[in-house]
Amino acid sequence: MFESLPHAMRQAGKEKAEGPERHVTGQELLGGMRALALQLFGPLAPAVWRSWGVRETLDWGRIVFLLVENGLLNRQETDTIEDFRDGFDFEEAFVRGYRIPLPEALGNAGASTPEE
Repeated sequence: MFESLPHAMRQAGKEKAEGPERHVTGQELLGGMRALALQLFGPLAPAVWRSWGVRETLDWGRIVFLLVENGLLNRQETDTIEDFRDGFDFEEAFVRGYRIPLPEALGNAGASTPEE
């Protein structure tokens, strides 16, 4: 979760912000977590997260708020655990929506178009 914070800040355009402006919302944090999980685990991300006991995005909210309660993360008054509810479906985000990243050097070489 901590490793995904820079991804979340970058996606939200907050990586150069300071102080309270660096704060990311629950949905922004989930976006960063999703991006990092895709990068690290690809379509295996749901299986990895489930092995950690994370079965839905609300579970990440529970983890975040436990970290807040223990002084390891900060929150704003407007932040709630509900911000993490129904963030995205794991199977859709990681499995059905997964596209194999190709090196830029390959580009679209050899790719067929629907007209062919």
